[in-house]
Amino acid sequence: MKADPAVQRRLLDLAAVDAELSRVTHRRRTLPEITEINEVEQQVRTKQDALVAVETTLTDLDRDVKRQETEIEQVRARGERDRKLMQSGSVGAKQLTELEHELTTIQRRQGVLEDDLLELMERREAVEADASFARVELDKARQTLEDATARRDTALADLESTETRRNADRSAMAKGFPDDLLKAYDRQREQRGIGAALIQSRRCGACRIELDRSAVSKLKEAAADEVVRCEECGAILVRTSESGL
Repeated sequence: MKADPAVQRRLLDLAAVDAELSRVTHRRRTLPEITEINEVEQQVRTKQDALVAVETTLTDLDRDVKRQETEIEQVRARGERDRKLMQSGSVGAKQLTELEHELTTIQRRQGVLEDDLLELMERREAVEADASFARVELDKARQTLEDATARRDTALADLESTETRRNADRSAMAKGFPDDLLKAYDRQREQRGIGAALIQSRRCGACRIELDRSAVSKLKEAAADEVVRCEECGAILVRTSESGL
């Protein structure tokens, strides 16, 4: 295959554009924000689960407190009823004795219930503090996720802009190459990642391997318009005054 040396040198400009497009593709897949978002999403789920667990405990305690308060109120009402009966003077001595005994039992029961309620209230206070802490931690994680998502979206928008611009550049540049040369370049790029490279100081710019004497001799003998390739990687080698041939 033959091509004007100036046209071959322009392959380096095309290769530079393709290299930038490859970097854009790679960066899109490997944005640190993507890893960060995955990690923070897991943190958000964990903190949501923690908050649900502590709020469930709080709900259970609220139910226990309400049940305890209701029982205390019932016991208190029973005691108040007995006291009123005793003060009414309408009961006999035997019933009065029974009421006094029942009132003592009620007061003792009320004391136990009130102690239990105090313990429940203290536990509830501690759990409420845990719930408040869990809400703060969840809000922090959600904010971190929001920030990371915004940074990812900004980075992706920048990459999209660069990709659009460089694709337009590539389309314009590609029109300046003969079809057979462009097809050979694109095929090599698809297979090995780099379609053409400068040979500099007898080293292939694609695979970075220094050419042996035999390869150098062949390049020296090749006509200026001959399209030559690296024997190691197959990239089209562009020869300039920097090639050391």
